[in-house]
Amino acid sequence: MFAAFAELGVAAEALVYSDERAGEVLDQLLALDGVLVWVNPVEQGLDRSRLDPLLREAAGAGVWVSAHPDVILRMATKEVLVDTAAMTWSADARLYRAVGELAEQLPRRLAAGPLVLKQHRGMGGEGVWKVDLDPAGVRVQHAAKGAAPFAEPFEDFVDRCRPYFTGGGLMVEQPFQPRLAEGMIRAYLCRDEVVGFAHQYPRGLLDPEVAATLPTKKTFKPPTAYEPLRRQLESRWVPELQGIVGVSRDELPVIWDADFLLGRDDAYVLCEINASSTFAFPELAMPAVARAALQSLLAARADARSSASASSARSQRSE
Repeated sequence: MFAAFAELGVAAEALVYSDERAGEVLDQLLALDGVLVWVNPVEQGLDRSRLDPLLREAAGAGVWVSAHPDVILRMATKEVLVDTAAMTWSADARLYRAVGELAEQLPRRLAAGPLVLKQHRGMGGEGVWKVDLDPAGVRVQHAAKGAAPFAEPFEDFVDRCRPYFTGGGLMVEQPFQPRLAEGMIRAYLCRDEVVGFAHQYPRGLLDPEVAATLPTKKTFKPPTAYEPLRRQLESRWVPELQGIVGVSRDELPVIWDADFLLGRDDAYVLCEINASSTFAFPELAMPAVARAALQSLLAARADARSSASASSARSQRSE
């Protein structure tokens, strides 16, 4: 990424964030023209509750930020699965805003087959559960690495989910996709253009015996690797997503990704969108990301100059 910026004559530097040095990071940000941000929404008990206001403050001061926290909230949390449920990339999706709602409605919905429940924001399978009926109540499996399925009373599982609803949290439900063992296709996008793919094999939510047989390597592929999926994304799905969540092309992150599983009749089923922490992404995509970032930096600088000129003109008129 640094090499791609250097090719364009852009000076780039690394900036490491932690909550303990948030004030120092803000001072560094305000001295820059823009920032590409990769920070997990949930990491070892921490979240972005201090980082996101800092990024908003920097953006308000004229620093270009990608992905902007408000854009992430509109298009890249699990709630987008419900917002876009009418799109052809979607499986059935349901939103639970309260733990009581989950307790009341989930048993009836499990009668149709296993479900996957996902907390509002998370990474690495944290807060993602496969749930199925069991004589003991429910059989559940956490998507976190290495977790095995186990049975427990339904009430115990509801209590396990209770923390996901604190602070305005929620959970999203989707049907479990039986073809999960065939892998997941991750489409990397720069704005509204597909710039690469990855084929990987998530082990979470699979029987451990099956998971042990799957490849461990993530394979990056060019944007032509999955041509039907690329065409669908660029010509139809991304424009539909923008219209539903209210994100303009300029607001789209310069790098984000959408994860797909195979459903019935080889249909692609969206399982999540990532914009908080999309690194690493294909090396072949980095020049396009750098060019898009530079265009945004120049546009932000031009807007700042225009605003300054307009303010000066108003001041002169008032005098």
